[in-house]
Amino acid sequence: MEYVCVMGEVLVSFVMLLITWALCSVFTYTAVYMNVASDSSSSLIFCTSAQQNVLAWNRMAQAVALNPRHNYSFCDHERELISQHISVFVSRFRYYQNVCTSSYSFAWWDWPRWEREIDWMALNGINLPLAFTGQEALWQEVYRALGLNQSEIEEFFSGPAFLAWNRMANMFEFGGPLPQSWHVNQLLLQVKILERMRSLGMTPVLPAFSGNIPKGILRLYPEANVTRLGPWAQFNCSFSCAYILDPRDKLFLHIGSLYLSQVVKQFGTDHIYNTDTFNEMTPPSSDLTYLSSVSRSIFAAMSAVDPQAIWLMQGWLFFSDSAFWKPPQIQAFLHGVPLGRMIVLDLFAETEPIYSYTNSFYGQPFIWCMLHNFGGNSGFFGTVESINSGPFKALHFPNSTMVGIGMTPEGIEQNPVIYELMSELAWRKEPVNLAKWASLYAVRRYGSMQENITAAWRLLFASVYNCTVPHYRNHNHCPLVHRPSFHMNTGLWYDPKDLHRAWKLIMDAAPSLMSKETFRYDLVDVTRQVLQVLTTSFYQDITDAFQKKKLPELLTAGGVLVYDLLPELDRLLSSDPNFLLGRWLEQARSIALDEKEVQLYDMNARNQVTLWGPSGEILDYANKEWGGLMEDYYTQRWGLFVQTLVECLNSGRPFKQDTFNQAVSQVEKGFIFNGRKYPTKPKGDTYEIAHRIFLKYYPQALKRL
Repeated sequence: MEYVCVMGEVLVSFVMLLITWALCSVFTYTAVYMNVASDSSSSLIFCTSAQQNVLAWNRMAQAVALNPRHNYSFCDHERELISQHISVFVSRFRYYQNVCTSSYSFAWWDWPRWEREIDWMALNGINLPLAFTGQEALWQEVYRALGLNQSEIEEFFSGPAFLAWNRMANMFEFGGPLPQSWHVNQLLLQVKILERMRSLGMTPVLPAFSGNIPKGILRLYPEANVTRLGPWAQFNCSFSCAYILDPRDKLFLHIGSLYLSQVVKQFGTDHIYNTDTFNEMTPPSSDLTYLSSVSRSIFAAMSAVDPQAIWLMQGWLFFSDSAFWKPPQIQAFLHGVPLGRMIVLDLFAETEPIYSYTNSFYGQPFIWCMLHNFGGNSGFFGTVESINSGPFKALHFPNSTMVGIGMTPEGIEQNPVIYELMSELAWRKEPVNLAKWASLYAVRRYGSMQENITAAWRLLFASVYNCTVPHYRNHNHCPLVHRPSFHMNTGLWYDPKDLHRAWKLIMDAAPSLMSKETFRYDLVDVTRQVLQVLTTSFYQDITDAFQKKKLPELLTAGGVLVYDLLPELDRLLSSDPNFLLGRWLEQARSIALDEKEVQLYDMNARNQVTLWGPSGEILDYANKEWGGLMEDYYTQRWGLFVQTLVECLNSGRPFKQDTFNQAVSQVEKGFIFNGRKYPTKPKGDTYEIAHRIFLKYYPQALKRL
């Protein structure tokens, strides 16, 4: 566990330290939160066990952001603590989560895992988190009160791994139905989540109504003004084409206020609510009056229940459908809500800022957010120059209405360095020196200064973590984790020589640092990234040999990839608990109360990280480089690809992608239903495996560059 103290006034805070020290000496689990300034700057003091009080005291005495050895970690790692001076938050709001995170990362969490995450939020200064858990239980009660029968309700909700997109009106039913035990579990979990967040001084953001309704509403209210949207992504209307109630219809106010009343009754309120309409869906009209009336009606349903309501919305729609959302349409939509009663998340501001061409969202407050990750993909990525400078540019933008910064990844538990940098900026008044910061990060992360390690992190920060390609999305497109074809993305935004230099430096330092959990994680991660790049190189050899009809070269490259490199990668990933498919699946299965639920949850968990839909509608969007998944999914696909190419050369037949797709889809679906239980604990010695891979592939990597 890590410890953070964020001080607003030094003298008052020091007294609070003494008080809390006494409290922590008596109680084994104590959290104290007090406001010390009218501008919402706060003191947060947290300690967890009597035997850890010395460490807690040490942590309280330091400023997280400006401490060259601060120790909080995005991936739940522990580090040593030292004393340092006090720092004060600059940003009023520090927002956390994306509406997709609840499915890509939180779907199967129990209370202990949630508790750790909330503590991590507090230790990193988060004070405005999304709190979406358990909302379907309340919707079920609302739908029953309206007169829907149980089958109509069950046909509406998606399965647990896909609820994020059900909530945003992108899809329905697939992966369901939700068992009643799920509703009960999630409702109880939400109560604990909210209690913990509030005890640490956070303002949870609760859900509100967007207009997304079950088809059964049409049976009850046949005269309602309902529009059926078109297909989303590659789904057909069996699971997509949602029904949207026009916000101007009086039924919208009735349903919206009925639901929010339930939310406030069950969960209490801190007066900030999130709902997103038209997410990746084009509105039926671009008329400015229409768009203003839509946002006005959505807000009216909130304020009818809570006169102090503030609508927090993701600004993703303005980017994802920029062909529709021109400045006049954006302004009309935003001005349907009184200024100051809406907060817009500039969701992808590190790459695609919207505030800059909307005059700071035309007067509505906004939060500058770093999205960074799509689908919870593995793979190194960062835009550190943009992250480092972006919030300050937005803050000093003419007539800026920026009120905070946020982290909005679709999936978490990847690239911890990026989230540590971003969370630190809440304390900063100007950008950091990135080279110096990277060096000090290595010291903080491993607890000691080693030139090899600091040099490695400076290399990584200047290359793989510093994408400057305009409009680039961190969505892992490397061939390794995608269905093989002759038209795969092989481009890199960095020089792989820098990655391999960093790999060597880290391997040189490994013997003295293997006792550090953080180092073991990073050793796996950097070696994984190297093998990911090498896979692309072998893929290019394979396709080149096939096109030139060189069977021996094809057999050599394909054989190395399928029978050595990928199995070695699977062994490496399986040696660390943070890279195990089995943990994801076991989390899902552990919630189940009977075998039927086990099968439902297992299918949900497997499908999301592979097919993403019944027939691969969003295939590999949420790809993960995990032990077990590498062996039974990715390696099997590559094996079939190489086998098919060899057969084509031997027979003289051309390679047909459609035919291959039909064959490989059986491999993909076979993984979903193979019934295999995967290890939940690591196996093998990480250093021995990484060292063996290094000796084997480092020389090859140098030759291939």
